[in-house]
Amino acid sequence: MDFQKSFSYPFEDKDWLSKSLIGAVVAAVPIVNFAWGGYLIDLLKNIMRGDPFPLPDWSDFGDKFTRGLFVFIASMAYAIPALVLACIPLALFVIPASSQGGDLQDTMLGVLTGVGGLFGCLIALYSLVLSFIFPAIYIHYARIGTFGAFFEFGNIFKIVRADLGKYLTAWVLSLVAGIVVGLVIGLVGAVLSFIPCIGWIAAWVLGALAGVYIFFVYAHLFGHYAVETNA
Repeated sequence: MDFQKSFSYPFEDKDWLSKSLIGAVVAAVPIVNFAWGGYLIDLLKNIMRGDPFPLPDWSDFGDKFTRGLFVFIASMAYAIPALVLACIPLALFVIPASSQGGDLQDTMLGVLTGVGGLFGCLIALYSLVLSFIFPAIYIHYARIGTFGAFFEFGNIFKIVRADLGKYLTAWVLSLVAGIVVGLVIGLVGAVLSFIPCIGWIAAWVLGALAGVYIFFVYAHLFGHYAVETNA
């Protein structure tokens, strides 16, 4: 896989800036930002088809919104176990809060704090696993296009197993790219924040464009994984 290409290809599209700016605005507006999820799916489709200029335009906004809504609903379904894990410790904390004070209450609070920490670790682990599996889910949905594709686990895991080494590399690179770009933009934004008004606006624009760029890299890494492995 040409991993270096994943970081440079967006700039080969002559309209990359306008498409990115529209994407940044769309991603920032609640509800409307469902269309950004649809844009990611269209981007994956273009890359998997081998389009020379893979950045989609925004002409079919309604279709992108619908696809993004499906992505959101599926994401919420996958998040249910984490939500349940988060609610259990909160419910348990009602017990010592409603009991009388004293050593027993302190002991119960200590135990439940430990339980809450354990559940927090489980939530973090589950979230990490989801971040690893979701690229394969996106690939499969981009190919099939039906809501049921989000839950065809056999086909999804087949994509992951097609070349686990390359898949893992693409996943790690996407995480590293997000961290590095985030740190750089954070430092630049901190400097710009000393400039009233104009600096704040510039910092927001840079941050929004950085978020769009990270998604471009993410889509290219996994889109080319799907092509090269025929997963």
